[in-house]
Amino acid sequence: MGNWHGGGIRARIREMATRDPERKRFGACTHGYALAPPLPEAEIRAFEEFHGIALPAENRSFVAEVGNGPAGPDHGLMPLTVPRPEAGEEWAVDDAWAEDRLPGRLAAPFPLTAPLPGRIGTPVDELTRGTLMLAEQGCGIFVRLVLNGPYTGGIWQIDPDWGGFVPIGPDFRAWYTDWLAGP
Repeated sequence: MGNWHGGGIRARIREMATRDPERKRFGACTHGYALAPPLPEAEIRAFEEFHGIALPAENRSFVAEVGNGPAGPDHGLMPLTVPRPEAGEEWAVDDAWAEDRLPGRLAAPFPLTAPLPGRIGTPVDELTRGTLMLAEQGCGIFVRLVLNGPYTGGIWQIDPDWGGFVPIGPDFRAWYTDWLAGP
């Protein structure tokens, strides 16, 4: 499912930046309302082949048509193929990004058969196999895209201390456009 109308999205993000010059909206000081260029098809295909996955259509087309992060929900979208330019500043998000790129991790079966609300006793790295981290909310809370199994394409939030690992959106398009529709 393509057709993101990249020009319209970029215009909306510029409007959001104009309305928030002091970057007071949550996460704006991190992503700065900036979009990296879209990725070439060959780079996306190479990522999928290396990891043995097929990205859900909405996420794949966004990266190909609109941009490879960072403007987006929470502290912004994580780039697909290269670390964020600020990587190395001791952010947990960079460790989660690197862990997702370990061989076999993204292609591993998503282990949950149902949402897991509440405090999590299982190590997070065991629960997040088969998912791709999209964004960080802060305080160890991450937004993840399910890559396989019955929840493929769903957007889940993992908050190991309080909220568990639960769905927060039906797909990437709904999650991202909800952010665009905000103030």
